[in-house]
Amino acid sequence: MSVRIRMKRMGRKNRPFYRLCAIDQRSPRDGRVLEELGHYDPMCRETDARAILKGDRIDYWMSVGAQPSENVHVLIKKYGTNGTHLPAQHEALTRLGRIKPAKAQV
Repeated sequence: MSVRIRMKRMGRKNRPFYRLCAIDQRSPRDGRVLEELGHYDPMCRETDARAILKGDRIDYWMSVGAQPSENVHVLIKKYGTNGTHLPAQHEALTRLGRIKPAKAQV
């Protein structure tokens, strides 16, 4: 079985939402998944807060031979375990209130 990491479309018409999934490459786009690895919301106003990934699980699936699709590869490069946009993502999530800011140590 050949595994791909790709996006599964959710949401409604004109309001897309995607889940990043490990899925058999022969399955249809919205078919049965092996594991969900994060999500991507292209309608989010903060660009760096659009993708939330489970980096450790993505690393596992890639270590056992899963191949990411082209679009997922870009997201992994930006927001994966050693992503280039991780500090900007943390700041964007803090601004949106999804992550509480760290309290100062006294």
